[in-house]
Amino acid sequence: MSATVPASTTPPLPPALPKAPQRKPASPVAGFLIDLGIATLALLGLSMASGLLWGLYRAVIVVRDTGAQAAEALAQQVGQPGALAQILMAVFATGGAAVFLYFLRRRADAAERRASFEAALRPSTWGWTAVVAVAVIIGSNGVAWLARQAGIEPVPTNLALMEQALARFPWFLALFAIVLAPAYEELLFRRVLFGRLWQAGRPWLGMLLSSLAFALVHEVPGTSANGPWEIAQLWLVYGGMGAAFAWLYQRTGTLWAPIVAHALNNAIALAALVFLGLH
Repeated sequence: MSATVPASTTPPLPPALPKAPQRKPASPVAGFLIDLGIATLALLGLSMASGLLWGLYRAVIVVRDTGAQAAEALAQQVGQPGALAQILMAVFATGGAAVFLYFLRRRADAAERRASFEAALRPSTWGWTAVVAVAVIIGSNGVAWLARQAGIEPVPTNLALMEQALARFPWFLALFAIVLAPAYEELLFRRVLFGRLWQAGRPWLGMLLSSLAFALVHEVPGTSANGPWEIAQLWLVYGGMGAAFAWLYQRTGTLWAPIVAHALNNAIALAALVFLGLH
């Protein structure tokens, strides 16, 4: 009698592994705040570094010309940075912070650079740029005129610096105001800060928050003799300007559009200061 061969059986399946919990997508607002915090720290750090470098440079010059002296006397002769030094420090600090944050957090890839280049070739891009630049100039002067009717006449924080630089370094001031400042400010406030929320599908919130940051950087309470109403007017002007440039960036798809609009606005403001004494 032959033995019965047991039927083959399928080995039992291993117990199913528990599903890994899905990670919630990061909040775009949190990303914006992180960007803003990094930018603030970078700006403060580079400002301190540039101030220290300037102080060391001046101390070396003073010691070379007058010889060793007491620390108090040396500090008095070192003095405060002039207009040119302050502008160079601003370029180093703010421009450095913008470039650092761009490469760290919002660097454009090849597809974005190609899309920006194609947008820059469209005639409509520059039509919208001209419209926004004119609207910003008219809007800013309109707000200023209305404020004057109410007795509100603020003095921009950087006006004294601009007047000193205009008297001694007019061509460098023009380079700074028309070329350098628009480029690094648009890189920081529109590409990095506004772009973070635009990419997340929340462009209107991005316009609001990035414009508030733009206004605050241009008029920090306590750094001038302006009162609350004067500060509010300047914030309205700078905030509106920031929102307009953000809209232009979104509308055209290229950062070159708000850079040029910003440069046109600064060029006209500088011309008004030179030829009309207006600010």
